[in-house]
This record gives sequence, structure tokens and C-alpha cells, in this order.
Amino acid sequence: MIQNIQEIRISLDSVWVIMGGILVFFMQAGFAMIESGSVRSKNTVNVLMKNYMDACLGGLVFWIVGFGLMFGVNQSGWLGTSHFLPNQLDDWHWNLLFFQMMFAATATTIASGAMAERIRFVAYVVSAAVVNGLIYPVFGSWAWGSLFAGEGWLKAMGFIDFAGSTVVHSIGGWVALAGIIVLGPRIGRFGRHGQVHHLPGHNLPLIALGGFILWLAWFGFNAASTVNANVSIGRIALNTHLAACSAAVAYMLFALLMRKAILIKTTINASLGGLVGITAGCATMSPMFAVLTGLVAGLMVSILPALLEKLRVDDVVDAVTVHGFCGAWGTLAAGLFFESNMFNTEIILVQAMGVFAAFAWGFGVSFIVFKTLHVVLGGLRVSAQHEQRGLDYTEHAELSYPEFQRDITCETDDITKRH
Repeated sequence: MIQNIQEIRISLDSVWVIMGGILVFFMQAGFAMIESGSVRSKNTVNVLMKNYMDACLGGLVFWIVGFGLMFGVNQSGWLGTSHFLPNQLDDWHWNLLFFQMMFAATATTIASGAMAERIRFVAYVVSAAVVNGLIYPVFGSWAWGSLFAGEGWLKAMGFIDFAGSTVVHSIGGWVALAGIIVLGPRIGRFGRHGQVHHLPGHNLPLIALGGFILWLAWFGFNAASTVNANVSIGRIALNTHLAACSAAVAYMLFALLMRKAILIKTTINASLGGLVGITAGCATMSPMFAVLTGLVAGLMVSILPALLEKLRVDDVVDAVTVHGFCGAWGTLAAGLFFESNMFNTEIILVQAMGVFAAFAWGFGVSFIVFKTLHVVLGGLRVSAQHEQRGLDYTEHAELSYPEFQRDITCETDDITKRH
């Protein structure tokens, strides 16, 4: 009887983890919609291709090397040294491999939208493989490794990041920051005398739908990180929802107080900032502090993008703020509002150390990667002519809306000849 109960327990846990992984995979659709809606119509296909290949190439790379680096035997505390290209695992570890593979794809795709409209497709794909196979799993090994023997040095210190505010989102945000610094801003984004020129995306309904999809999928992202179908998932899901709600309301109130228009894109980004922020502490803080975490994240999304613009940082989807800075805040908040030991200085210092380590590793290594790709590939960025024509045509020989884009190039008829 006891054995049967245990088998049922494992089966239920397995279903919960796999369903959570499926929801996390669905986040790729949300990112694809937000990013493609945020760019001009001439770059829609290019953004969709990057998101699609993040999942395809990323899955293979994480299976071959990422899983071993992140969750293999970690006696040094720095990285895993076993279980590369896993072909024989027990049934439970197959579940965890599938689930974590989706997390890796999420961390990788964050940078896609930030660098949109000017990065060469091949260069992006190579950089995505490095993020998926090295940058993300190595930091993940510090914070979450191992599944087998040993543990990461941050994990050993008690670092709190339940579902990845820093491990997934800040890492992705810092990769995005490195990429857009190396690439530089889009043509026409900033004037010679410091003027900021808005380059609006072509499809706000697509952005809104992507926001709803990400919000839905986030319940799997956070609640399924229990990797157990237990009663704690209700509070985790509630905290997740409350943080997103309060972040959007914080932005709305800020806009009203500043007598500015309440923008749908910023509203969505604010809710995403709340989701990112609560991801670290969703299992270890009370609903009241989940709301506070979301409020602060919403204010960050309201203020920081304008400050980055003054520094001439061209982030198409505000990924650096939403994922990088809100992820860092959420990780600190997980220490500040840790329910069983709130405002403990030692816990907060460990959290701060993790935030700093993530920035140093994620930004530092990715900056080197992008600089190296710039040299090796003869340029990270497309030519000015290709940027003006649009990457759909120049990188993929396709048009997103052919009925309305006949004037995008004088050589449109050549598209069919290039297939």
C-alpha cells in the first residue's frame, strides 16, 4: 500500500512538472508576440525567427552541454562536471531535464527583443547558443546546482532565488545590455544633439496578447518550480499574480501623477517587471510583501527606461529594465522579505552578492562574446542599407505583410528567386 501511494505521488509530481514545463515553453510565444509587435513591420519575420531558433537550437545545446554544467556533479562549487549529453537518466531526472530546458530557452530569448532591428541573424544565433550552453548554466550551477553531488557556491551560502529572478531573468537582461552596447542604437533613434526619437512598433494588439500569454505561462514558471504537486502552489500562484497586478497599477498611478499618457506597452512591461520581481521570493514571502515587490518593480519600469535613453542605450523592448533591474530588485526583495527571518542583514548580503555575481558574469562574458563575434564574423551589425530596408527581406528573403510592403525594396520580385 505504501509503495503504491509513493508511486502515485511521483506520478502526480511528474505530471505537474511536465505541465509546468509546457507552460514555460509557451512563454516563447509570448516573447515572440511582444518582440515582433514592438518592432517595425519590416523586421517582424526576423524577430520571430530568432525566438523560434532560441527554442530549437537552445534545446539541443542545453541537452548536450548546458544540463551537465548546471546540474551535473559539482564538487568545486563552480560548475557541473558530469551528465553531458545525457542518454540514461532515471525517470524523475528526465522530468527535471525537460523543465529546466525550457528555463534555459527563456533566459536566452530575453536578449532577442533588446537587440532587434540591427543584429545579424547568424551572429545572434551563435550568441544564443553561447548563452544557452555556457553563460546561463554556469551561473545556474552556482545558484541551483547540483542534482547529484556537491552544490554551487551561492547555493551553499543560502542564496534565495526560488524560480529565477536572477538566475534566469537578470542573466538574460545583462546579456541584453552587453549586446545593445556593442551593437549601438538603431539608425535614427538618437539625434546628434542628444534628442530621443521614438521608433514605434507596428502592432500594439500583438504586444498585448503576448503580455497575457507570458502572464499565464508565468504560473507554470513559478508554481511548478516546487517540482512537487503540493499545497504550497496556491500561495506561489497568488503571489505571482498579485505582484504583476500591483506593478501595473503602480505604473498607472505614476503616469497619472506625472500627468502623462497611460501607455499600453509600458503597462504590459510594468506587469512583466512585477512577474520578474516576484519570481525569486514567490514561495517565501507573504502576499502583502508580494504586492510591495510588484509596486517597486512597476515604478522601476516607469522610470528607468528614460534614464537608459539619456545614456543612448537603445533597448527596443526595455528588456534591461524589465528583466535585468527588476530581477535584481526581486532577488534583494526575496532576502528583505524572507518570511521566517525578515530584514536579516546576513541574508540580504548574500542576496546582494548573488546579484553582483550575476551582473559580473552575465554582462562580462557576454560582452566578450559579442566583441569576439564582431571580429570573427566581420561585424555584429547589419549594414545601414540592410537596416533601412528591413531584416525580413535582407536576412530571410521574406516579407511579413507582402500586400502592404511592396515598396520596402525595389527588388521585391527577387524574393521568390532566392528560395
